[in-house]
Amino acid sequence: MRRTAATAALLLAAVPVTACGATHPSARAQRTGTASSASSGSATPSDVAMARPAALTKPTLSPDILVYGAHSQSAATVKAVRALPGVVDVEQFALGQFFHEEQQITYAAVDPATFRRFTPQDSAQTQSVWDRVAGGEMAVTRSIGEQIEDAHDYVRMGNDRGALKVHVGAYAPLVQDYTGASVVDAVVNEKWVSKLGVPAHNAMLISTGSASPQAVLKKLKPVIGADSVRILAVNLPVSGYQTAVLTGGSVSSLLGTLRYVPHADGTVTDDPAWVKEYIRTEQVPIIGSVTCNKIMLPQLRAALTEVVQRGLAGKINPSQYGGCFNARFIAGTNQLSYHAYGMAIDLNVPGNERGTVGQMDRTVVAIFKKWGFTWGGTWHYTDPMHFQLDTIVKVK
Repeated sequence: MRRTAATAALLLAAVPVTACGATHPSARAQRTGTASSASSGSATPSDVAMARPAALTKPTLSPDILVYGAHSQSAATVKAVRALPGVVDVEQFALGQFFHEEQQITYAAVDPATFRRFTPQDSAQTQSVWDRVAGGEMAVTRSIGEQIEDAHDYVRMGNDRGALKVHVGAYAPLVQDYTGASVVDAVVNEKWVSKLGVPAHNAMLISTGSASPQAVLKKLKPVIGADSVRILAVNLPVSGYQTAVLTGGSVSSLLGTLRYVPHADGTVTDDPAWVKEYIRTEQVPIIGSVTCNKIMLPQLRAALTEVVQRGLAGKINPSQYGGCFNARFIAGTNQLSYHAYGMAIDLNVPGNERGTVGQMDRTVVAIFKKWGFTWGGTWHYTDPMHFQLDTIVKVK
């Protein structure tokens, strides 16, 4: 793969497999071993286990181009891609996203025996990582895992309170771009596809070996049609529509697939057809006019109505409203904010900055939670101005 020696050495130090338990992640990462039995209440069903892959004997491959979309790619399309000059190998898998707090996580549901060849050498050769994935557990990058695991080594794959939880079996570097930045944050095996609601085989990694990815791209685009394309091997700006396939529960299932064009300043342009379908400007109590997702508006209106009815309207300052629909990435990342879906709202911005306890009235918080919202004030990195929808509640 195209990496510096320093980067490779850093990755090699980051591969230990976790021993499962209730230890803090930073301590777990210091030891290796076989995972313990999943705790009671496990959301890892027995029917997601696959046969363990054989030891890797083939060389690893450079993940040069990522192709992905909202629908499964046909066998004929994959065959045509394999036949293109410059294509060394192709790996099909399922690619989706879920939100943890306000962080978008990209995951892949894969065949561990073949997908591992597109990961860094140290990860690809660590048999225990792929044994765990085959057994139904998750492999996750260490930086993401330490943020999103709960006290029992589980990851909830979605903001929705009913989202499936997957047991974390290993930390490992996964698919990366030319800088060593993660392109895939977490991996499960392909038997999870139907349970997670992600389209099967909606993504492929292409290795071009010594051939130029740019040259392959010119021949690739007519074959793949409207699917999103990202070159991982060299420093090229992302162009054209990118795709986010949200999974993780009842809220995500209602949002549809979001296609968007990213910009260098951190903003994105959502697909106008998606905006027309989902985004509305309406009046709500206390704040007045808001522009939000139509899915969230009834519950937002219900929460604010109850705030008024309980004599707490003064606890929300309409002049300090921070917005709802805002098509952008999370600051400093290439991850979509939940505001890009119009599914989050910022209230009382002054005094409720990120990383603080904040001054949000806790009864107001309780009312919003009753109406299906989660509050950023309890997050790993607090955001007390921020409320986002994580559960559908019927509004009469």
